[in-house]
Amino acid sequence: MKLLFDHNLSPRLVDRLADMYPNSQHLFLISLDQADDLTVWEYA
Repeated sequence: MKLLFDHNLSPRLVDRLADMYPNSQHLFLISLDQADDLTVWEYA
């Protein structure tokens, strides 16, 4: 399982939880931090 972290959570969680949830992403790190909800939903 991998996670997609939203704006209200720190991008640092990606590294901190990498052992338990590899390949997780944060919206900021994949350049979706300014995207609308529909775009984020489609990516997820």
